[in-house]
Amino acid sequence: MPQPEFIDDPEKAVLDTLTPLPVLPVSSKAVIQDAAVGLAAQSGKDERPEFALAKAKKDAAASNKPRRRVSGWVRFSLWFTTYRKFFIFVVTLNGVGLFLAALNIWTYPRRYTGAFVLGNLLFAILMRNELFGRLSYLFVNKAFAKWTPLWWRLGCTSVLQHLGGIHSGCASSGFAWLIFRVTLIFIDHKDNHDAVLIMGVITNLAVSISILSAFPWVRNTHHNVFERHHRFIGWLGLLSTWVFVVLGDSYDLDTHSWNPDGVRVIRQQDFWYAFGMTVFILIPWFTVREVKVDIEVPSPKVAILRFERGMQQGLISRVSRSSVMEYHAFGIISEGTHAKYHYLICGVQGDFTRSLVNDPPTHLWTRQLKFAGVSHTSTLYKRGIRVCTGTGLGAALSTCLQNPDWYLIWIGSDQEKTFGPTISGLIHKHIEPERMCLWDSRARGGRPDVMQLIKDAYKSWGAEVVFITSNWQGNKEIMEGCKAAGIPAMGTLWDF
Repeated sequence: MPQPEFIDDPEKAVLDTLTPLPVLPVSSKAVIQDAAVGLAAQSGKDERPEFALAKAKKDAAASNKPRRRVSGWVRFSLWFTTYRKFFIFVVTLNGVGLFLAALNIWTYPRRYTGAFVLGNLLFAILMRNELFGRLSYLFVNKAFAKWTPLWWRLGCTSVLQHLGGIHSGCASSGFAWLIFRVTLIFIDHKDNHDAVLIMGVITNLAVSISILSAFPWVRNTHHNVFERHHRFIGWLGLLSTWVFVVLGDSYDLDTHSWNPDGVRVIRQQDFWYAFGMTVFILIPWFTVREVKVDIEVPSPKVAILRFERGMQQGLISRVSRSSVMEYHAFGIISEGTHAKYHYLICGVQGDFTRSLVNDPPTHLWTRQLKFAGVSHTSTLYKRGIRVCTGTGLGAALSTCLQNPDWYLIWIGSDQEKTFGPTISGLIHKHIEPERMCLWDSRARGGRPDVMQLIKDAYKSWGAEVVFITSNWQGNKEIMEGCKAAGIPAMGTLWDF
């Protein structure tokens, strides 16, 4: 039996069905959920969907259906994302400057290397700051919703979704400039104080460990290692950066003496870059609170966390049992800002989520300033489709609950039983039968032809875009299918 992927990310999901199931074909008009009939029967109402019901045809050939082949251009287009474009642009720009500085053709960076180091690191931190992200999404959603050309709105979503490319590019470039800075100090070690040199080496080590811990393999397979090293070593790096900056700007290379006058230090660019880094790192931590939580365990696979107060759609919550240790991110489900509660779907996959079931807490720590996910740009579009598998519903459902112009396709296994009455109640209360497709792979005996579902829904619903939250394989197949079909789609981020 294949093993499930252990993912701790609101934009990544695991399909509940672990055993391989045949792919069942879908009728050409499969745009409305199979749950509509069952819902109508339960409620005693004679409700008929506007569109045709999705039907599975169980035949022997279905299980042997060949995978769709996509062109190399499609695969390259999906690989060369806006994330990579940002990363390459930032690294190339800094690389050219570093090369010119190393050859002494461009002398400014040699005199003010600290500004290039900290300027890059400041932008890296800014791109991952919750407040900056929320303000960026707010501006784009207010300024460009619905009236601008579709290509522009898709571009805005792509840029906001892939700001991590600037984050990674600036962090890598800042580290390269830092190595250059310390190298220059080593070359001129006779003119520099040993304390400056030592702090430069310590800062290099701290920044390098923080960057290495953020590599995708570490983040996706050893999340706790990433959290601890990226955060705590990063804080050590910030502290050593401050010492490095103050010592470097206080030591007079001409007189070989210390200048205790603080005015000289605050007049330097690198001082203000370091100050900005500190502010943006601290802002989210000022919003950390311990809050009450109620936990519902509808099945051994899932824990449903309920918190007080409603939320906007498309937001991500980070929760922890400790105020400063590992924070785990989950998509927020809420009926709106007026609602009394909001919910998190936590698939029982790792130590943290398993502890929610075995030892349910009464309180958890969370940041009140929530992070915005790609779904937050759903208001840009006139109509859209939200596709998700398994626990990916947590990142998708709010968009369809709060926006009547969004259509839900949710593929899972024994959904009503697995996710319980709370989630099912929210779905059936707020989403009309004609704008959702709930596919139970266990009841139907297999997974659907997802691309046929999407194509039919895209045409019948008049959608402008498709947002996807699935596991790696599911995301890959759907993104390739949408790209080949010319359907604009935003998939799960795997970064790099």
